[in-house]
Amino acid sequence: MDFFEWKAIAMHQNASPPENVLSVSAIQGCWNDVRIDVTSFQCVGQVSHKLHHSEETRLSVVLEEIGGRCEPRLRPDLPNPIDHAPRHMHFAPAGLELWGYTADARFVKDATLSFDLKALAEQMAMDISGDPVTAPRQRFSDDRLWTLVRLLSEAVGDPDPSAQLYGDGLVAAIAARLFAPPTTARVGDGKGLAPWRLRRVMDYLDAHLPERVDLAHLSELIGLSPSHFSHAFKASTGMAPYQWQLDARIRRAQAQLMDTDASLDQVAEATGFADAVHFGRTFRKLTGAAPAAWRRERKG
Repeated sequence: MDFFEWKAIAMHQNASPPENVLSVSAIQGCWNDVRIDVTSFQCVGQVSHKLHHSEETRLSVVLEEIGGRCEPRLRPDLPNPIDHAPRHMHFAPAGLELWGYTADARFVKDATLSFDLKALAEQMAMDISGDPVTAPRQRFSDDRLWTLVRLLSEAVGDPDPSAQLYGDGLVAAIAARLFAPPTTARVGDGKGLAPWRLRRVMDYLDAHLPERVDLAHLSELIGLSPSHFSHAFKASTGMAPYQWQLDARIRRAQAQLMDTDASLDQVAEATGFADAVHFGRTFRKLTGAAPAAWRRERKG
């Protein structure tokens, strides 16, 4: 996704920067019909502004707040009665207007996930209804949910093909944590895939390396929900689907390094990496050696 400054956002949303906001930047991504907007802004003094996406069901997570605290408000002049907590977030059903306020924060970074509940329920094969959808929650904390959203925010804009499965898996975990009843949030724990299902998925991944593959399609191939599939695949292989795909790409790269004289740029392109630098960094992380050194050692 492209990185854009507040000026571009203002033109798109017919808005202007809130008073005392010095600069704003944002980046956007989408997985499984869940959009994530990651916004950072620098400010000085008191800032009060209406939060975007009030027509959508959304979860907003404060990733960083430096120099002061920020809070969601039901009205601009009505302080939030809930005490501040680290890693706080708020959930708002569609139609609920909220304002953001800070008296003295210098830098704030947040991530807002906007949900198409009907599409998400179909994708995840979940019953998304009742209080988890209709009841607003202000300034609540959930370390696991916060970590999942932070990881998803860091995946926005990643051109690597494995980022598709990685983000899909994170969205499935976020949806299960946020919406699913406890009895269904743990479906599939500890139970692996039937051998025929595992083989069908692996054959499909092998045939489509190094393309982007989404989690919903893999789970549909074998008739499971994405959440069930993710748990069962990891129980069978010891890896999340995105990890398996990335490992398979590295194994294919190793074969090319051993069997051909292709340059690192050519190997990177053939295995779906943005460039030789990205390829080298990932290869070293997974194998412990740089590609050139690995090749020399095995061909020497």
